[in-house]
Amino acid sequence: MRLMDCSVVNNVKAAARRSKEDKKVLRKQLKASHTLLKHEGIRTASQPTKNLVVANGGLGNGVSREDLSATMKQFGDVESLFMPPQKPYAFVTYRSEDDAQKAHTQLNGQKLESGENSVTLYLSYVDSVKHKEEVLVEFPEGLALVKDFVSPEEEALLLAAVDWSTSNQAQKALKHRRVKHYGFEFRYDNNNVDKDKPLPAGLPEECLPVLRRCLRDGHINVLPDQLTVNQYETGQGIPPHVDTHSAFEDTILSLSLGAKTVMEFRHPDGRVVPVVLPERSLLVMKGESRYLWTHGITPRKFDLVPACETQSADHSEPDLGSHGGLTLSKRGTRTSFTFRKVRHEPRCAFPSACDSQGGSFPCPSTQPSLPSCHTDATRLEETYVHRVYDAIASHFSSTRHTPWPRVCHFLSSLRPGSVLADVGCGNGKYLGVNSQLIAVGCDRSSALVQICAERGFNAFVSDALSVPLRTESCDACISIAVIHHFSTRERRLAAVRELVRLLKPGGQALIYVWAYEQEYNKQKSKYLKDHNKPQNREKSKDRPEEGQEPHEEPRVLTTSHLDKNHTGGLKDDSKMTEGKLSVHTNRTAFNSQDLLVPWHLKGRKTRGEEEFSSGLHTTNSPDSKLSPSVDTSQVPGGSSVAVFQRYYHVFQQGELEQLCIEVAGVKVQTSYHDQGNWCVILQKE
Repeated sequence: MRLMDCSVVNNVKAAARRSKEDKKVLRKQLKASHTLLKHEGIRTASQPTKNLVVANGGLGNGVSREDLSATMKQFGDVESLFMPPQKPYAFVTYRSEDDAQKAHTQLNGQKLESGENSVTLYLSYVDSVKHKEEVLVEFPEGLALVKDFVSPEEEALLLAAVDWSTSNQAQKALKHRRVKHYGFEFRYDNNNVDKDKPLPAGLPEECLPVLRRCLRDGHINVLPDQLTVNQYETGQGIPPHVDTHSAFEDTILSLSLGAKTVMEFRHPDGRVVPVVLPERSLLVMKGESRYLWTHGITPRKFDLVPACETQSADHSEPDLGSHGGLTLSKRGTRTSFTFRKVRHEPRCAFPSACDSQGGSFPCPSTQPSLPSCHTDATRLEETYVHRVYDAIASHFSSTRHTPWPRVCHFLSSLRPGSVLADVGCGNGKYLGVNSQLIAVGCDRSSALVQICAERGFNAFVSDALSVPLRTESCDACISIAVIHHFSTRERRLAAVRELVRLLKPGGQALIYVWAYEQEYNKQKSKYLKDHNKPQNREKSKDRPEEGQEPHEEPRVLTTSHLDKNHTGGLKDDSKMTEGKLSVHTNRTAFNSQDLLVPWHLKGRKTRGEEEFSSGLHTTNSPDSKLSPSVDTSQVPGGSSVAVFQRYYHVFQQGELEQLCIEVAGVKVQTSYHDQGNWCVILQKE
């Protein structure tokens, strides 16, 4: 009898424990459903259906399609599996409602191991699954990909031909990859090759059969004489760049060995084409894809790739538009062989984007003009904003460590649990100010977003004019030192509209832009006060940031044209040329609103600069009117200074408020001048 009593008691206790665990799982399941509704607009169903949404089972959680599919198939026939890119959830449709109920019952609250990740799944029913229409991703003009161009045996011979143990001038250990040159050395100090000093040893003889095959197949019409070998470990990449026009001829060949990766091609107008480079594939860049589009590899450990390789061995294109067919691919050690032909004649098929225009290397520095149309604006910003920040990201981040007090006050005033979007977050210094917020950042610079990730912040790459967040999903937004980088009034207005779109009714946005008035209420900004002080470019991390522009180091170059509504009281600048951007004396009052602000790097090049310099020469811009976004010079003592020029539009008093009130459905709560910046807090009605 006593044994029976003990058994009953144990069964009751076990049932109670199960009940407790079931209740815990139910609470978390309901919380997951609420989160999906609140942040993604996904409404779950109370009654069983064939369709399930799997929270925590998405590509954004590091779950591969293969692992999730294998798990779901344990409970029945899966009709479809849809995994949106970068999202922490997936959709599964079973052939029968009974199979969906089995999965719902058995998998809720269960852990799934996928590679290095372990996640807990929470499943809910949905009435239907809406798949996005597949979009054909077209290659840039002149780009071709040939799969399996070399055999595994040839791959092994090529990799063995590179002797990393030997140390010479043509071998470098850059911060984020190893590099070795053959034929001619690419010099990062002058962004070119010394064409009169070929290296003692030519290209490895193991490369000749591959190059002869390229010649035979029509990929090239002359054998290359320069080879750069790059070795990337898992997680390493290279910022977007264009191979220097003046250094190399048209066709560039890139052979991927050891592992696959995804390379992004980006057009000056903002178009982005991700291209999967399989192991042993050959990438051929000619014409527009070589001269106009930038190409780069985002530093990360996993890539999103098609789950089923649909590419043939021809010059076919990967189906990256089929978002439901994406999966995760872990990167391995990849070695690229990039073959080029050194250019000896000052000719180029793309003179408007070429640094050799005018017949000199480099050409005399020409002054960029203010944009006259949308295309001009995107090109100016691509050259003088986007590429520069990718190049200087590491050094820039090291000088951006002190949050501004009034920005911190705004963030601290938000209710706990509020959703905050930092649009143009830079290195994420404001994302951690208030730990009680649900904060996410985005920035146009993939290199800065990577720094955010390394610091443990949630951030993604995005243009401030098109943020991939749901309308009315944020309680607050901040835009600190971003909108002044847009080069037309229409684009600055569009940036404000995008902030307002993200806000919930009643939500607030804080905007900071650099001010034309560096002296306000008879008080000079620190930017002007520091005019006579020696400049210390390498700021100590325990000191407050110098300069008054909250996101930048203001050493200023200016332009001549102003908006007609804001011309009163402006002085003439003797250095200005009609319609051009020209040099303004550093740390003096501004004479114009449209500026080029140089970022000076003395001595050793930092994160991204070597990659930027190797690919983008001083005048390598997509427009004949655009001048170099990077230049190098010598300072006393023989060390080099790299100067990266950044575009700005400094705002006059009242200009930011006027911009904001043109957006329907918002009101400006307050505006103020904060140490050389115009600032507004606006609220969505």
